[in-house]
Amino acid sequence: MERKEALKIVEKQLTKSRYDHTVRVMETALELAKHYGVDEKKVEIAAIFHDYAKYRHPEEMKRWIIEEKLPHDLLDYHQELWHGPVGSKMIEREVGIDDPEIQSAIYWHTTGKRYMTLMDKVIFIADYIEPGRDFPGVEEVRAIVFENIHQACWMAARNTISFLMSKNQPIYPDTFQLYNENIGRNMNG
Repeated sequence: MERKEALKIVEKQLTKSRYDHTVRVMETALELAKHYGVDEKKVEIAAIFHDYAKYRHPEEMKRWIIEEKLPHDLLDYHQELWHGPVGSKMIEREVGIDDPEIQSAIYWHTTGKRYMTLMDKVIFIADYIEPGRDFPGVEEVRAIVFENIHQACWMAARNTISFLMSKNQPIYPDTFQLYNENIGRNMNG
């Protein structure tokens, strides 16, 4: 699928500001893919479709979680986490994208997880650092991402965990797993 066609498909699913975010994620992800030697075509498609399910009705997403046998524990967490796993299935059924690497990157772009592939990390961190993002800690992650994507993902997980804890929000276990996987190499920096 070509970029123009993919963008046209997702534009219908998103608000104007979310579409603009998607374009920035795509551009950021492509820079990272070039830098780290990740398949640029797959990264481009994953970035374009990463928020495909973002604005689907919660009841529809709940049905997808149940019918597609996605982890039921997702239902115990905020519906904001659902659009990655659900979107990874929707793009297959609705758009015909059945590439496991693309689907994995979309699935994990919100929570992260232990043992992410380099492509998973590119989409995860591009979504976190795209130029439209402005929150405490993002500049620190931007400063390291082209030196060490693993550390950047760890920092993003750390920041997300700290933020959610400060708001007394539940934290999906896979985010802790991403954090824990890299704690040894990041404790001193």
